[in-house]
Amino acid sequence: MVRPGLALAFPRDHGSHSVYRNEWWYITGWLKSKTGNEFGMQITFFRNRPGIGEDNPSRFAPRQLLFAHAAISDRRIARLMHDQRAARAGFDLAAASEVDTDVRLGDWRLVREGDRFIARIAGREIGFALEFRPTQPLLLQGEDGVSSKGPRPGQASYYYSLPHLAVSGSITVKDRTLEVLGSAWMDHEWSSEALAPEAEGWDWVGLNLADGAALMAFRIRTREGGALWAGGAHRSADGRVRVLSPQEVAFEPTRHWRSPRTSAQYPVGMRLRAGDLDLTLEPGMDDQELDARASTGTIYWEGAVRAMSGGSPLGQGYLELTGYWKPLKL
Repeated sequence: MVRPGLALAFPRDHGSHSVYRNEWWYITGWLKSKTGNEFGMQITFFRNRPGIGEDNPSRFAPRQLLFAHAAISDRRIARLMHDQRAARAGFDLAAASEVDTDVRLGDWRLVREGDRFIARIAGREIGFALEFRPTQPLLLQGEDGVSSKGPRPGQASYYYSLPHLAVSGSITVKDRTLEVLGSAWMDHEWSSEALAPEAEGWDWVGLNLADGAALMAFRIRTREGGALWAGGAHRSADGRVRVLSPQEVAFEPTRHWRSPRTSAQYPVGMRLRAGDLDLTLEPGMDDQELDARASTGTIYWEGAVRAMSGGSPLGQGYLELTGYWKPLKL
């Protein structure tokens, strides 16, 4: 169970926490090629402890499962290109280090070397060879890294972010390899009981604002569509952090998009009120639905968005919308 008062320690807490049920390393960002084309990118590695066969001495017992998603948003193609992997830990198929960030599934890998995170992904339509360099201190979410996800004790996660990562390297899109630069956001989160039983899913956004500030906000929805819980954090350009209470965060849909594949309807346009900020989130393109049934067993919308205020751009980031296809089960 997640408990307040445990100080996170680095580099140890960049690594895996195998005693907890769920964990993810989640990187999203905006990239630009030398010709000026913009791309949204997402790389996520998941670890799950299913609680099955833990007393079984067999090497085949699924004590730890690893999954990975990778996606590129390209407006010229007008659909999300993505790939995924899944494997049990062991047999040199998949592993997650508990010393520092080093998680891999086959030839997919995310590793921290020095102060940089390095991702190598080789998918069917897409690929990444990227480096992510911190330009700001890490941001502990919630109270000293403990982020409440519901009204009851234990409904929480350990959670920190690295906003404004400087990105360099290359991406591959349909056999074209492009050199890119950009800015990204990384989340690392782990827990055993983050969602309440009555939760349907969540809306989450991470934004790198143009003045150097960073904003994370989320709401957890009930099955009736209301807000069960909410929260977030705003770090201003001068480094001051404001932890946002549930009453200070509101997501209001402004526009919906219905998937032609699943008929799920997603609020791809949002008005977000977070503390003193009042923003409009507009997607880079509507079709950013990710079908992850072959790995994590769900379908969700996860896409590149721009943050606007009064018609002026304030920043860029990613919006994640889960539980709109079916109620989410972690």
